[in-house]
Amino acid sequence: MSRATIARHHPIDPTRYPGRPTVSLPPLVEPAAELTVDEIRRYSRHLIIPDVGVTGQKRLKNARVLCVGAGGLGSPALMYLAAAGVGTLGIVEFDTVDESNLQRQIIHGQSDIGKPKAESAAATVREINPLVNVVIHNTALDRDNVKEIFSQYDLIVDGTDNFATRYMVNDAAVLLGKPYVWGSIYRFDGQASVFWAEHGPCYRCLYPEPPPPGMVPSCAEGGVLGVLCASIGSIQVTEAIKLLTGIGEPLVGGLTVYDALEMSYRKIKVRKDPDCVLCGPNATLTDLMEDYDDFCGAVSVEAQEATLDATITARELKEWQDAGKDFFLVDVREPAEYEIVRIPGSTLIPKGDILNGEALANLPQDRQIVLHCKSGVRSAEALAAVKAAGFKDAVHLQGGVLSWIKQIDPSLPAY
Repeated sequence: MSRATIARHHPIDPTRYPGRPTVSLPPLVEPAAELTVDEIRRYSRHLIIPDVGVTGQKRLKNARVLCVGAGGLGSPALMYLAAAGVGTLGIVEFDTVDESNLQRQIIHGQSDIGKPKAESAAATVREINPLVNVVIHNTALDRDNVKEIFSQYDLIVDGTDNFATRYMVNDAAVLLGKPYVWGSIYRFDGQASVFWAEHGPCYRCLYPEPPPPGMVPSCAEGGVLGVLCASIGSIQVTEAIKLLTGIGEPLVGGLTVYDALEMSYRKIKVRKDPDCVLCGPNATLTDLMEDYDDFCGAVSVEAQEATLDATITARELKEWQDAGKDFFLVDVREPAEYEIVRIPGSTLIPKGDILNGEALANLPQDRQIVLHCKSGVRSAEALAAVKAAGFKDAVHLQGGVLSWIKQIDPSLPAY
């Protein structure tokens, strides 16, 4: 095949490869002593890449990588880290497999529903590559165990889905001098970066403060395109391999932003913040915070105050309905959620229309307002706005529609 033919099918000229590597950071781990015959057969496609070669594969064999979470991002990350030949893979995960996970968490299957995610993920990893040593941490990552767990690994891959854990992962990694690969997904958008305070910024340099409570919906509230997990998870694994083997230029100091609808990637430069409370020269945060949930705030102070003595249970709501009590039941979720499942008698008024004031004029003045959402967080925020507008006897439903399904009507679909 001529070079012209190759060029038409492969736009990257293969003759570039021998002189290509521009290593910006040293390899994270030393190479293992040798590769077995089985390993040479298994990883042959890596070994014939000059950038990786036998030495790079030996480094992967000697590497210890921890994946925080075995969910949307953790699924592709763990599978490709295993396939790549990372010698020791740690999995820290406390949740169990739910049917709603299977749309994106491809490391689990139908028969895994109800099983601990860490054990389900470990079984898949062993099936992909029995040469990998899998270490299961079937526990919730918290302030008391994060340092001890992280200290056992060379590199952390962060697949968490909440701000409290993200800040804790970042802080523990910085305090221990560990690099970690971060990823985030929501609907059709994803982000990825490498944070390593010794060589660049940390997560707090990019996001010094968490967003206000309720400002950024979780995937459970806003949804996520399942295949987006593969796009961002594969970027995370690519960065992990680059760090472990010392090839290419890792995303230290860079943020990749992916828009699946436009099929576009943007790379944004992230600078180290000289005023960072954790990794700056005058850092004031010298240990883990006492309470990361409090720092990030699941709900605002106003919402917490509004819910005091203004919260009812699903059983109380059903009793009100059966007794014919006159009240106005408001569902503050989004239209797509309302189409999936709804509490009988509810009226859809999305939280955003309440918070911006558009819907307040349409609320009845002569009936008690009862608000609900999926789990109780959004309705608490809406309750604060409704009470501030003068509806003093308004209440919200504890646990939202999920509580209604569990306690009142299990035949309805949960999501």
